[in-house]
Amino acid sequence: MRGHRVRVDLGRPGADSMIPPFYHRLFDDAAVFPPGNAPLDVAAAQHLEYRASAFADLVGPLVVPMNRVSELVLGTRMNVALTAPAGPGSVAAGLRVADRTPGVTVVAVDVAVPEGTNIDALRTITADIDIYVEIPRDSRRDAIFDAVDEFGYRAAFSTGGVAADLYPSEQELAASIYEAAQREVHFKATAGLNQAARNTDPHNGFEQHGFLNVVLAAQAAHSGARVGELEKILAIRDADTLAGLVAGIEGQRAFASFGACSIRRPLDDLVRLGLVPPL
Repeated sequence: MRGHRVRVDLGRPGADSMIPPFYHRLFDDAAVFPPGNAPLDVAAAQHLEYRASAFADLVGPLVVPMNRVSELVLGTRMNVALTAPAGPGSVAAGLRVADRTPGVTVVAVDVAVPEGTNIDALRTITADIDIYVEIPRDSRRDAIFDAVDEFGYRAAFSTGGVAADLYPSEQELAASIYEAAQREVHFKATAGLNQAARNTDPHNGFEQHGFLNVVLAAQAAHSGARVGELEKILAIRDADTLAGLVAGIEGQRAFASFGACSIRRPLDDLVRLGLVPPL
């Protein structure tokens, strides 16, 4: 593979990690994005607290829009993942700005491919970091998947958002996960994975995927499961059932990470389900 509700205290800074390796860097800190919409300075300060906490190993980079990275004012080094919604042509300039921003270490870039973008423009990204390309949900999907595969990038699947139609169906997401496994393309999920198990949001009625469903489906796809089997996994709504299945996984995680607008919420779920010890 290329790239391969219990309240939890932050824990004492510098505490030895009790986080099982399987969950290391599972959560990308997407606090500045909807629905969290945290101010960038607040998100950065909170991220540094996370990185000094007993659950630091769970937390991946702070996700920052490329056009806002220069706003970061840091007194220490911080790993960030930049988003490039303007497309591949904006990446080089954004990385130059990040390089001039004190304390910032860019570890990944999530690149959108707006309609009308020449797919060959993806070839111009030469940074020696993880490049995730958003796989669109339209007729360009297969061609962009081909480019991601050819250029050795990683895939990013949007799994939700602020409107119901931004959530792919179980069948659509299952097909994407299956395709990634067949191509041996590592992937991350962005937006919408707010709870461990598939659920219906009580406030807006949206059907939402669960992050454990996605973790389990990715493992199953990597082991040869077909789309229909993945669809059934994505449909499981019982978190305890999912936790039991995930606890039985051996080896490395086949799924890179997911964006979480609140690190605390999925952490609470992992603790409640017994997958991560109380911290």
